[in-house]
Amino acid sequence: MDFFPSRTLALYMAKMFLIRIFSVAALLVLVLMSLDLLGESGKILAYEGNGEAELWTYISLRLPQIVAFALPFSVLLGTLITLATLNQNSEVVSMKAGGLSAHQILAPLVVASMMVAIGSFIFNETVVAPATARLSAWEKVEFGPVPKAANVRTDVWVKDGDNLVNAKTVTGRGANVVLSDITIYARTENGLKSLLQGEEGRFTGEGWIITGVTEFNVATGNEETRESIVLGDSLQPDQFTLSSVNADGLNFLQLRAAIAELKQAGRPTMSLEGALWHKLAKPLSAILMPLLGAVAAFGLARSGQLFLRAVIGMALGFAYFVAENFALAMGNIGAYPPLLAAWAPFVLFFLIGETVLVRTEE
Repeated sequence: MDFFPSRTLALYMAKMFLIRIFSVAALLVLVLMSLDLLGESGKILAYEGNGEAELWTYISLRLPQIVAFALPFSVLLGTLITLATLNQNSEVVSMKAGGLSAHQILAPLVVASMMVAIGSFIFNETVVAPATARLSAWEKVEFGPVPKAANVRTDVWVKDGDNLVNAKTVTGRGANVVLSDITIYARTENGLKSLLQGEEGRFTGEGWIITGVTEFNVATGNEETRESIVLGDSLQPDQFTLSSVNADGLNFLQLRAAIAELKQAGRPTMSLEGALWHKLAKPLSAILMPLLGAVAAFGLARSGQLFLRAVIGMALGFAYFVAENFALAMGNIGAYPPLLAAWAPFVLFFLIGETVLVRTEE
């Protein structure tokens, strides 16, 4: 039951493990960020007035997402490199000869991966979520100016009977919602009836006051300008504020509050609940990587099977990522309950890793 019989050995292995994780992460992030910037720079510079400053802004917003994406893979590859190196240098044999079990050998790596998981969760909540929200809003306006007001949503579409309503920006919450740059497509069974454009819309409790209105009648071809009109008595503010909740752009508490609002409004929330639990399960995947990659640590390096063992460990790790994404997709379409979609892959591969370790080494 003593998982750390040697403090010096535990620190040595944990330090080696963390150095390799962050070295691999730095390499992956550098390559992925470069490729992503090459693909998006044309879109950014296509907007008139954008230049080098906007490219650096994009990097600052996109980089946290890439770090969050690459970290679990870095933990897996860091595990394989660390354990394969220890095996190649016969250090694992020395540790087993000293009386350490397989679980005791892996214990420092598991503790280090717990630290990585905690750091990853904090990083996702405080850096990745706000950056994702800002980048999403920027992309929706095609990398043009984004309003600086709080609670901004961009390019929101809402259906009102047969009509379609588009607001380029939506600010505020509840009855204080303000719509800007509004386009209303009035439709009938035979097609488009009229096109109405307005500068600003505010909710009055019984409808919406739209100011700066220009209406084009499709049948007559006439265009009419009015200072303001009142319409949309069936439209509610929450249809604009809750029409598209970006789970990746909200932290855990914000997403939980959004789910509560959606439930109160009678909207489906199953996919968002799965994303909520996934915010906890995803960072914890780092804890699984030493267990799944443990097969690379054992077996004699001289037997020529070290490479094969490393490939098996890598296959187990990538199989987990595939199962995780599959379960999340099934949760999004309602095939899996939210808890099952978020936690089933973690529990399944924990049991697989423990079974392989116990049957082969313990």
